[in-house]
Amino acid sequence: MQAIDSSVSRADYLRLEVTSSVKHEFCHGEIFAMTGGTFNHAKIGLNITSYLHDLLRGKPCQPMNSDMRVSTPSGLDTYPDVSVYCNTPKLVDHDRTLLNPVLIIEVLSPSTRSYDRGDKFMQYRSIPCLQDYVLVDSESILVEHYRRLGSHEWHLYEYQALSETLNVASIDQRLDIERFYEGVGFVSGSGDV
Repeated sequence: MQAIDSSVSRADYLRLEVTSSVKHEFCHGEIFAMTGGTFNHAKIGLNITSYLHDLLRGKPCQPMNSDMRVSTPSGLDTYPDVSVYCNTPKLVDHDRTLLNPVLIIEVLSPSTRSYDRGDKFMQYRSIPCLQDYVLVDSESILVEHYRRLGSHEWHLYEYQALSETLNVASIDQRLDIERFYEGVGFVSGSGDV
């Protein structure tokens, strides 16, 4: 990603976000425009948010879609595809920024997959209450689930079949991978649903 502006304050970034029709990511004085995704990306994000909304109805943990900004202690402000908080949300910036997600899910695109697995995950790991980080590929059936084991230890679980189930301890739920990919088709050779 290329910064559209650098050496700006977080306050300037927040002012920009209030008036902008495009979402931006902010990290250490740099602002990056966030681009739209493909049909598969949008469909998977909607599937997961809807699925979690139904599963968690009336429970202490609640999902948020990509309109909810998340801020990390390490200095990243971004809009994950799905975030989930438990009990009371800790909000700042006039209720526009969530500080206490226990689960973050990102849908991978070709242009973001390396960033989501690398630098972005490093930033997310600075959130003390974050227990689960899930990456869902938009071009093939592939789900990567990172579960926090200790303050500096994460374990990776990988799923490549629609029949598999993901156990997310932070929200006390088992998630069927096939629900993530409902209504999603893949280009020939990249996956099969």
